[in-house]
Amino acid sequence: MMKFKYLEDVAIADIAFEAYGKDLNELFENCALALSDCMVNSKEIKIKAKKEIKLKSEKLEGLLYDFLSEIIFIKDTDGILFSKYKITIRANNGFELNAICQGDKIDYEKFELRNDVKAVTMHMFEIKKIGKNYKATVVVDI
Repeated sequence: MMKFKYLEDVAIADIAFEAYGKDLNELFENCALALSDCMVNSKEIKIKAKKEIKLKSEKLEGLLYDFLSEIIFIKDTDGILFSKYKITIRANNGFELNAICQGDKIDYEKFELRNDVKAVTMHMFEIKKIGKNYKATVVVDI
């Protein structure tokens, strides 16, 4: 199964992608991988830093939005880009996310930096269940 693909001709100052997963954990991981791929060639990132992200939201879309926004926030404040994610989502009076994100401090000499993602937008933002699988559509502002 494909992890994610970029959607062409959706917006000018934005990047749009669809991510896929056989369950919510995989869907969120693949959204995070797509977001990372927008910003850097993730294959170049060695695992030297680890962050745990814990979030709660009443709605699944809100949880994904907050999670991706947190990845951007960590990039902007701590200067860390991630290349590996381990995510657990539980339904518990809404939804809870626990993510272990692994990566490294931004190295302008070593990393192939692609885009400086500024924010996740609500434009076209959605999660759909298709059969037993999930698909998310995400647009980020660059």
